[in-house]
Amino acid sequence: MKRYISARQTAIVCLASALAFTSFLSSCISDDTTDATRPLSEIIIDSTSISKVYNISKNDVLRISPVISQTNTPKEVSYTWEINQEPFSFGKDLEYPAKYLGTYQCRLIVSNSDGKSFFPFTVNVNSPYEEGIAVLSQDADGRSMISFMLTPTEEGAERHFTTDDCFAVNNEDTPFASHAIDMVQSSGSLIIACQGADGWQTASDKGRGSDVPTIYYLNEKTLVAENILTVSEYDDFKPTRLIIPSVGAEGVAYPILCENGSIYEFSTTEGAISKPTKLQSKYAQTCTVHDDGGMGWEFELVFWDRTVGCLCEIYSGYGPYYCGKTYHLQRDDAVKENYFGGNDIVKIIPIDLTDSQKRTESSDLLVLTKNAFMTRKVIVDSGFWVHDYENGVNVLADNGGFSVACVGTDIITENTPCVANKTYYSLLFGKGNSLMRWNYTTQQTLDKASVLQTFGTDKAVITDLVISRDHKTTYVAFYEPGQTGLNGSVYVIDTDTGEILERHDNVCYRPVRMIYKKK
Repeated sequence: MKRYISARQTAIVCLASALAFTSFLSSCISDDTTDATRPLSEIIIDSTSISKVYNISKNDVLRISPVISQTNTPKEVSYTWEINQEPFSFGKDLEYPAKYLGTYQCRLIVSNSDGKSFFPFTVNVNSPYEEGIAVLSQDADGRSMISFMLTPTEEGAERHFTTDDCFAVNNEDTPFASHAIDMVQSSGSLIIACQGADGWQTASDKGRGSDVPTIYYLNEKTLVAENILTVSEYDDFKPTRLIIPSVGAEGVAYPILCENGSIYEFSTTEGAISKPTKLQSKYAQTCTVHDDGGMGWEFELVFWDRTVGCLCEIYSGYGPYYCGKTYHLQRDDAVKENYFGGNDIVKIIPIDLTDSQKRTESSDLLVLTKNAFMTRKVIVDSGFWVHDYENGVNVLADNGGFSVACVGTDIITENTPCVANKTYYSLLFGKGNSLMRWNYTTQQTLDKASVLQTFGTDKAVITDLVISRDHKTTYVAFYEPGQTGLNGSVYVIDTDTGEILERHDNVCYRPVRMIYKKK
């Protein structure tokens, strides 16, 4: 049945609808008018509280506390910190731990109900080990440690050593083998040799743990271990010297000198230790590595072969070549033509050159012999042999011969820290807590060497020396045997006068190797 609505009812319904719509429209107009006339609360980020660029070191924590203000009536705000366009944190303050090197594009976003404000900035995470002094040390129990002092790039900035063990900081889950003994910088890495725990090689101790002789490859900019080689298969492998040039060549095995005078071959590309095929004699605990400082791949390794009684050389992977008064002696004939009259070699010391001297000067060696004799003149050019084109023969470059000066017994031993330079024509060497200086171009004998400077207490022992690239300063590493904990120190002196310029006390354990790590 159809239902009909009267005209009066229709009018009432239409009026009610109109009133409701009018009320709704009125409320909308009223609200819109309020929002449109109300001043917005604009966010302002104080540019003095946050920088456009931050330069921090790996392992540092970047902390930023921004200061903001709002115009008109303040509203509740929220924060977003972005690192490389990814949200990192949402707190008011930023705490960013720098774990990886690189440049990061960052942004702070501050929001309220009226809008947002942005502040873009850049974070450069730099290497804290770019260039400077690296010290390898061990405590009385053999615990190994690496300390580092960065060379600042800003003029007048004060130098200081890191406060923590650089190995532990950058390799939290990797144990550092004990009795670290040597360190070299080569092809982008710091290569470190550790002897491991004493007595591990006895039958009863084999397999007792992981503290065995170990070779570490650390990234030279981060000191993160990129390769670890443990060696437990050779009973006599107890490394003392890594004889590795600054730039390694693929396919070349480099010598590692061991405590008993034997040499093992180390393939840096394959990460393997093997018994030698060439160097099978017994060798003195002294050797030198000559190369062009990373400009090419040529290198020269010089040893004292105690079995034969003669100097020998590995040149860019070839050899050994034996050194005598004639060119390339045979092994059996080398001792007959020996420069040193049958005396055993105690120390081979390269005479350091500055970068400018390397362009015009030869890199010579000082050679110290046993039985209280020492060569008083530069006797061997690092090229070892030259060709006499006028007479068509190969002869040893000896700068006109050599002479020896009688010195006191055991003034210098295999373990004596030494450094020689061609700016002041001096040899510096440690004797207890005294740094001695000897001018190798005069008639003065080595036993008349003068004391240039003393360090620490009377019981302190100098363990290593490094000369700066311009020869103006020398770094002296020493330790105090009577102290516990960090008993090692590094002082910087004027090479010529001996004046102490910097003191860095208690920065390591007993230093066993110190190098100037190049950029």
